[in-house]
Amino acid sequence: MFQFKPLPMLLAAALLAACQSVNTTSGGAVGVERKQYMFSALSSEQVNQMYAQSYSETLAEAQSKGVLEKNSPISQRVNAIANRLIKQVGVFRPDAAQWSWEVNVIDSPELNANCGPGGKIIFYTGLIEKLDLTDDEIAAVMGHEIAHALREHGREAMSKAYGVQMATQVGSILGVGDGSLQLANLGVQYLMTLPNSRSNENEADLIGLELAARAGYNPNAAVSLWQKMNAAGGSEQPEFLSTHPSSGSRIESLKATIPKVTPLYEQAL
Repeated sequence: MFQFKPLPMLLAAALLAACQSVNTTSGGAVGVERKQYMFSALSSEQVNQMYAQSYSETLAEAQSKGVLEKNSPISQRVNAIANRLIKQVGVFRPDAAQWSWEVNVIDSPELNANCGPGGKIIFYTGLIEKLDLTDDEIAAVMGHEIAHALREHGREAMSKAYGVQMATQVGSILGVGDGSLQLANLGVQYLMTLPNSRSNENEADLIGLELAARAGYNPNAAVSLWQKMNAAGGSEQPEFLSTHPSSGSRIESLKATIPKVTPLYEQAL
């Protein structure tokens, strides 16, 4: 005789069916191998298009204010570093070499940088000037940000949000009680939410370290970069840190990984 499964199990099964396990990147010398779960109805192309629109709006606003750097020395410097790093992305995912990469610099005291889905990079002059970053340190920042794009951490975060929303909506339709819904949400947490953003940050640190080393930038600069980040306090605290949680273990992890990528750096010289 057919038996109905408990509703929380049905919810978990529905959520699992809505997700797919993906390998966005190869492990590289640093060995980033975590499996990721993405909402199957949310494609990489969709996320890239959504971000590209937001990116264009940001650039248009900067252009209207006269702060979009085009051919300035700092813009040329950032673009030169980006070009060297982008040439290495195929090591982690060959398709990324064909992305529509863009690199732009905005003249702003903001201490921030970002590489969004699909390879859309923005650097703010404040991050470079106020922290007096060397080329190697800029490469460390940029490598970290490019790694987020390669691993599709943005799409992963959106998938998590969609999963929680789906669980709530399905639970409401099925009339699941609060206790059962809590169990379903707990299932969402373990199926989709973990590993948390700290794991994503560690992945970006390690992949970024390797990208920079392969491009011929000193991997030890990643350590001095985060020391500068952590030293900036008060009103000068980098906005970069608000979305990139830091801890003493981050620098220790980088130090432990540097020997793995040092031969790659030496080969690139």
